[in-house]
Amino acid sequence: MEIGLYTFGDLPVGVRGPEAARRRLADIVAAAKLADEAGLAVFGVGEHHRPDYAISTPEVVLGAIAATTKQIRLTTAVTILSSADPVRIFEAFATVDLLSGGRAELTLGRGAFTESFPLFGYDLHDYDALYTEKLDLLLKLMRSDRISWQGRFRPPLLDAEVAPRPLSSHPPIWIGAGGTPESAVRAGNAGLPLNLANIGREPATFKPFIDLYRRTGLEAGHTAAQLQVGISGHLHVQQDSRRALDDFYPYYARYIGNNLPNGDRGWQVSRSDYERLAGPHGALFVGSPQQIVDKILYEHELFGHQRYMAQIDIGGLPYAKVANTIELLATQVLPAIRHAIGPLSEEKPGRGVMA
Repeated sequence: MEIGLYTFGDLPVGVRGPEAARRRLADIVAAAKLADEAGLAVFGVGEHHRPDYAISTPEVVLGAIAATTKQIRLTTAVTILSSADPVRIFEAFATVDLLSGGRAELTLGRGAFTESFPLFGYDLHDYDALYTEKLDLLLKLMRSDRISWQGRFRPPLLDAEVAPRPLSSHPPIWIGAGGTPESAVRAGNAGLPLNLANIGREPATFKPFIDLYRRTGLEAGHTAAQLQVGISGHLHVQQDSRRALDDFYPYYARYIGNNLPNGDRGWQVSRSDYERLAGPHGALFVGSPQQIVDKILYEHELFGHQRYMAQIDIGGLPYAKVANTIELLATQVLPAIRHAIGPLSEEKPGRGVMA
């Protein structure tokens, strides 16, 4: 199994402005460099269009990370495809891929936050139609350097040549999902790897979702090797499990209370709810290295997934704690997971997978 990290670049609660964003971005690049040196597999950055986030253009941040890392793969987490131009997304992705020597990935989503839709002139009533059409166009762009295409939401393309091209002829694209059956069916039909983000539900409730994805993909004629699964969630690890719970709670509670989508903002997580989520069968990964190992293995029994992605820097968590988490993941969690599950297969998750 691969273990990777991702960040949304959220600023500490109540902190705004360019200097705060500059510091946040510097910490993110430093965390990515440390994760690369530690041997973790993937680093992802998300996209938000709000003043309490430092990242609105993931590809720019990934370009900076590409210049200071050597091995770690770089992904968006996620690209809000519905409110973006697939041609520009493709060009930006290909540029990061070239800068990184072929390490770029895309994770595509519809967007739980909706600020980007009015910002870029899109109607939320077209939420699903936008995503369906733009995914179709982006996949066509990935397959061919010349394209003729026509749709509803952007000008047509007539034998258009789109450049630059990524190094791989089968660049990795993941579908990011929150657990709706439509997402499982869409990813399965396309034969694209699926990343499930779970921040609040018992993992066992998602087993039918993962089963639906794999069943749909196999029925559509794709191989089991193509139908890779990643699981994403919040994580904090320290040697002492009680200290991990105590230290992380205020950051987690502030983050959840201020960064839930739309009308859910302001909801507060009680300490009892927090500890329930961090329990053996909850969605939250907080505790000692062994507790993190046990929970990853528990979810692996449920899903048989190939990748686990941890969001470890939420709510303004100090960089020193982020760095400590990276060290423990690399030196204690990852070796134990590999010992229990075995090495990765020859085909890496997301590689050589196209619709």
